[in-house]
Amino acid sequence: MNWMEPAVTTNHQQAGTIKAAFVMGRNNLPTLFSPEDLARLRGIVTLPDAEPVADFTVPGAFELLADAELLITGWGAPTIDSFVLDHLPRLRCIVHAAGTVKTFLSPEVYARGIQVSSSAAANAVPVAEFTFAAIVMGLKRARRFSEQLRATGASRNAAGFPPIGTNGVTIGLVGASRVGRQVIGLLKNLDARVLVYDPYLDAVEASNLGVESVALDQLCALSDVVSVHAPDITETRGIIGARQLRLMKDGTLVINTARGALIDAAALTAELVSGRLDAYLDVTVPEPLPADSVLHTLPNVVLTPHIAGAMGNEIHRLGSHAVMEVRRLSEGLPLAYPVLAADLARIA
Repeated sequence: MNWMEPAVTTNHQQAGTIKAAFVMGRNNLPTLFSPEDLARLRGIVTLPDAEPVADFTVPGAFELLADAELLITGWGAPTIDSFVLDHLPRLRCIVHAAGTVKTFLSPEVYARGIQVSSSAAANAVPVAEFTFAAIVMGLKRARRFSEQLRATGASRNAAGFPPIGTNGVTIGLVGASRVGRQVIGLLKNLDARVLVYDPYLDAVEASNLGVESVALDQLCALSDVVSVHAPDITETRGIIGARQLRLMKDGTLVINTARGALIDAAALTAELVSGRLDAYLDVTVPEPLPADSVLHTLPNVVLTPHIAGAMGNEIHRLGSHAVMEVRRLSEGLPLAYPVLAADLARIA
């Protein structure tokens, strides 16, 4: 299907004929796009010789965008609503060089048949890598050993520690999201049984992924690791509550790289203070935790400041992903990573 006219089968667009524009925080353009990717974009579409539009209320913003058929958005993009769309009569597609689009796109975008793509799949890569590292380090009880060494200066002593190592463990993933599926792929490097709880994952798809689809309580009771990869929506807030935590075996490793609100913070803190569970928490409630939070002091807890997602040299992967989507549009191909209106209620 041609991206310009979704209902009609058509010809390829000629490179450079699509009129595009950047809409994002101005300082984010070089952060998201390498010089090489910017050069590739300029070889695919026609871009104005101007700074990205970061505020639609600035004089001249709509004049700059009046002919835009494609918006390339990123962090800091202002809200795109019906008022904005009325000033962009030729807009047919938005390619977001970052994760969620729910923070700045109004439903009117979909109502007007504008296609949307996101680089959320590219951002899932570092989160999955971080999760895999947390599983290995967490089950090695690296934090406990590190604290023991700091406190005693002595050789390692595993007396009283939970089971150590990844061999033959059961790993439970809450959510077969983009990140969850990336983690599943990485877990093939371990000798591990993988359980998944996701109400949208059927038995056939679970089999294709090489995992077992189970109920949430069963996952919590059987797993040596419980890693959360669900979106932060009404149905998932507090999905890991006091009951689910009580079901977990002594020494279970809890990992959260999704959103802090998905786990009952008070119930988790109580379990961690008791020493019964271990945790790697990249997200918390509140975020960041207060300086006097007891979690900062526990030898069975690793806290990181929301670093699992793209950082440093990982960020250019988002821009490269967006360039790939723009190239597909220029060739008359369908989007590889569309964000569909029907999926908005259940994705991050």
